[in-house]
Amino acid sequence: MTVPTPASVAIRPFEVTHRGILSIAVPMTLAYLTTPLLGLVGMGVIGRLGDAALLGAVALGAVIFDFVFATFNFLRSGTTGLVAQALGADDRTEIQATFYRALIVAFAIGLGVLLLSQPILTVALAALGGSPAVQAATTEYYSVRVFSTPFALANYVMLGWLIGLGRSTLGLFLQTFLNGLNILLNLVFVLGLGWGIAGSALGTTIGEAVTAILGLTLVVSRLDRAHRPSLAQILDRRQVFRMIAVNRDIMIRSFTLLFAFGFFASRGAKMGDVVLAANAVLMNFFLVGGYFLDGFAAAAEQYAGRAIGARYKPAFIRSMKLTLGWGYVLAAIAACCFWFGGPYLIDWMTVNQAVRDTARHYLAWTALTPLAGVLAFEMDGVFIGATWSEDMRNMMLLSLVLYLAVWAVAEPLWGAHGLWLAMLVFLSARGFTLAWRCRARTRAAFA
Repeated sequence: MTVPTPASVAIRPFEVTHRGILSIAVPMTLAYLTTPLLGLVGMGVIGRLGDAALLGAVALGAVIFDFVFATFNFLRSGTTGLVAQALGADDRTEIQATFYRALIVAFAIGLGVLLLSQPILTVALAALGGSPAVQAATTEYYSVRVFSTPFALANYVMLGWLIGLGRSTLGLFLQTFLNGLNILLNLVFVLGLGWGIAGSALGTTIGEAVTAILGLTLVVSRLDRAHRPSLAQILDRRQVFRMIAVNRDIMIRSFTLLFAFGFFASRGAKMGDVVLAANAVLMNFFLVGGYFLDGFAAAAEQYAGRAIGARYKPAFIRSMKLTLGWGYVLAAIAACCFWFGGPYLIDWMTVNQAVRDTARHYLAWTALTPLAGVLAFEMDGVFIGATWSEDMRNMMLLSLVLYLAVWAVAEPLWGAHGLWLAMLVFLSARGFTLAWRCRARTRAAFA
């Protein structure tokens, strides 16, 4: 979906600097890195209770909510692109209208998840399995945490809106507050009050709710009353359909990405428990590398969207060059850290010697993932900011076809090495196909 750029719209030049890029990328990188810390603390708190079924329940519960929230992650990324474009066009009313419009969608989806919570749980438990004890504990955890959904989705909207305006420091504050409060409440409810797995879920739910209320208070207090949109402007049919189209394509793209990683895990499982565990350890390296690169992808989203809205091509081109340059620097650093520090990290993550040896055997592939994926991360940011969501969807599907084609040939020949090769092809293909489409899209947008 492309924002209209009629010739009558004024070109609004603005400067893109290293400092400006870093002012968005650094806070967002720090914000993203607090997320895995929350997961580690949550597992550690429940782990101290000494019940394996509770640990399994937290793991399964996390999978369920990761899937639900990943499905609706477009509320973050789609909002960023639309707000950045409105900022570039200096349309102050539309900046606010986009916020309220996305917030309405977030609460509507959250209400829908609550109404369908039982069917969602039934399907999830059937798909994930687990012992009766694990499933019972997962049900207890899910039944409390599901009430966090409307608040979590509202937090997505606020984070996306703040990134779109380039106010990433406030976004960092809210994310840090959210994860810090979640950690504190988990410690108090589980270890202090002895409320078990329900206490962990309640801590997360309260954390999301309090952060949503705080975020709304901070955001609304910063809105300019002189440009407050009317209800008719918020519910404008053209803008609503545009948001739906952008969000639909991003959701399809997210599902495709989830399928690709799920397929990777399932193929590893068919090679035995040791390979499955080793791949899981190594994929954590890739995910951490992704958190580092996501900060510059957020900067690419904001500047690309703003340039499209301002119809100012020099800023669009320069923002791509700077975010890509910084992205490759970080990717190279991450690759070196994985290669030289990987054996020590592997030993820290598992005590199983067979898993350690197998993970070391495939470590080189993991070290290459940041370099293979950096172009995809940064181009994702450009396309999200420009709301070229249809191309994102199509290039993701094309990359998935290439991934499966390479896998079909490489895995029978080289086993797990072939599976990792297919993953690197998938990551690289996403970046190169988007870069290929970007040239034509750029010409059309700034014609």
